[in-house]
Amino acid sequence: MAKSAEYEHPIKAYGYASRDTFGVLSPFTFSRRATGDKDVRFKVLYCGICHSDLHFAKNEWGFTTYPVVPGHEIVGVVTEVGSKVEKFKVGDNVGVGCLVGSCRSCQSCANDLENYCPKQILTYSVPYYDGTLTYGGYSDHMVADEHFVLTWPKNLPLDSGAPLLCAGITTYSPLRYFGLDKPGVKVGVVGLGGLGHVAVKFAKAFGAEVTVFSTTPAKKQEALEGLKADHFIVSKDPEQMQSAASSLDGIIDTVSATHPLGPLLSMLKPHGKLVLVGAPEKPLELAAFSIIMGRKIVAGSAIGGIKETQEMLDFAAEHGVTADIELIPIDYVNTAMDRLLKSDVRYRFVIDVAKSLKAPLHR
Repeated sequence: MAKSAEYEHPIKAYGYASRDTFGVLSPFTFSRRATGDKDVRFKVLYCGICHSDLHFAKNEWGFTTYPVVPGHEIVGVVTEVGSKVEKFKVGDNVGVGCLVGSCRSCQSCANDLENYCPKQILTYSVPYYDGTLTYGGYSDHMVADEHFVLTWPKNLPLDSGAPLLCAGITTYSPLRYFGLDKPGVKVGVVGLGGLGHVAVKFAKAFGAEVTVFSTTPAKKQEALEGLKADHFIVSKDPEQMQSAASSLDGIIDTVSATHPLGPLLSMLKPHGKLVLVGAPEKPLELAAFSIIMGRKIVAGSAIGGIKETQEMLDFAAEHGVTADIELIPIDYVNTAMDRLLKSDVRYRFVIDVAKSLKAPLHR
């Protein structure tokens, strides 16, 4: 008979978990493995709330394993290292993002693209190498193989830097891969939310000329004055859209709701790229001629490998790129999820785990 989550490992842990498709998160006592030779154990200080956490909590993608402790934008301080750990020591600030494992032998892994490994292990709600379930950062501490632990730059804030571990790398990676990281390149960002606002910041840091597309006219001031975008277009306004036709080298589309691609493709120059990083639940329609005429590309991108994620953190620290956050206690998490569903956050919730998560006294 399988042991319960509380007793399957020797080290007691405490966090917040969703236990069914209602997605309500509540206190949860579980356990984590002992520190292995190559493991890094750390106290969780902050954890960002990603839209993926909401999807997993409610099993909206269909592969959640309950109970689920979400959280893959995790920042903490090292409390113990294994005997063969080389990169970290007790007291170091570290991060863990969306991955805690991969096969380490396929071509993707050999090319530092663990994010495309067919045997990748997500930070929560999937089986680890030993068959036990992974649990994320809505918890008091974490343990991870040092390969998947990131060095936290000294001048990068711990709280507002946490969302970069998902939102940051999700937008940084396609900007780099598709050549949209050069001064003067004309980049569009669709959607001004948790992903979109970070995409604008990275694109500007690369020196790009940035156009924000949004269905919400009220976001114009924030886009132009707050985030320093160069242009703002209300995507529901045909005249504004026409004014930007055939003007962009590439677009990062962060929208997770179903939306037409045709109008966005018309914004691209010939050879332009429309890169999807949002994940609508329903298939999107694509008219063949919208990409044939102009040799345009519709592509996708998912987070980044560990090497590139470290590169992204270092770049963010050097250029002052952080997320705009609302810091919350963990007992506010269900309200935060409700607000996230309504896009009522500017632009990312971050849980102050260390100050607000208190384990029961009987542990």
